[in-house]
Amino acid sequence: MSTPSIPASGPVSRIARRKAKAGCDGCYEAIVRGMFAETAHFPGFLGADLIPPSAPGELHQVVMRFASQADLDRWDASEARQAWHARLQTVADGDPDYRLLSGLEAWFSLPATAVNHPPVRWKMAALTWLGIFPTVSLLLHVVAPLLSALPFLVRTAVITALAVLMMTWLVMPHLVRLFKPWLTRTNMN
Repeated sequence: MSTPSIPASGPVSRIARRKAKAGCDGCYEAIVRGMFAETAHFPGFLGADLIPPSAPGELHQVVMRFASQADLDRWDASEARQAWHARLQTVADGDPDYRLLSGLEAWFSLPATAVNHPPVRWKMAALTWLGIFPTVSLLLHVVAPLLSALPFLVRTAVITALAVLMMTWLVMPHLVRLFKPWLTRTNMN
């Protein structure tokens, strides 16, 4: 089964939502974990999470992260993926529903479940500032002097474009990974 591609030169995350057949939750989860173990050996694989349903009969969520769309496409085209998905068909109820995330939308995208809540806004704002401050400071120190002959709005457009690109594909993926325990902790909201 193929999934839609999105143009992305940086990390991508794919969320697959699917029900297990009645009484097959344990088998479904074991097969998904086996698939994760094999995927770990594929180039560009960054990690994966299995989020079980919060109540019987609801959807499992599988989040897989790759360094690029090309890495995800390679996994999708592999014989290994086809074999794992054939195994999943025996214990799954229907086809998966896929959602691809990249760039800004993937910064804080954590599937919501009973035990995994999206980060609160003040934590997202604090982490965003922690990424923006050094990024903009670096750009103002290194790049801005090189653009001094350009009009103010052009300089501002170049600096902000570089800041968005760096934040989206370099800074925030690392910060979110580093601060994930703090972002998802609910007792300090």
